[in-house]
Amino acid sequence: MILSVKNISKEFGTQKALDNVNFELSKGEFFSLLGPSGCGKTTLLRIIAGLEFPTSGAIELNGKDSSGLPPQKRNVGVVFQNYALFPNMTVFQNVAYGLEVRKFSPDKIRERVK
Repeated sequence: MILSVKNISKEFGTQKALDNVNFELSKGEFFSLLGPSGCGKTTLLRIIAGLEFPTSGAIELNGKDSSGLPPQKRNVGVVFQNYALFPNMTVFQNVAYGLEVRKFSPDKIRERVK
């Protein structure tokens, strides 16, 4: 499995944002999170990316427990709900930005962003 979400729960004080969420994704699968505002979609995505930590449960990336890893060690991309990270840049430039920061070659950036 490329991503395993195992028994993820998240509480903010007495408010339970996520309650025992489980799923697995294999390489090449397409997955969507659907639900009403406030149901925990963004919280779950933030936990997967390492921007938030679960109250309980584990996130595995490529078979390794990543629950305690900081975002920069997870190799997970995040695109926020706004259409672009930098509104003055094209979609291509926004997607390429993280790869440029990580010192990917221009050829590799073009290949990955396509």
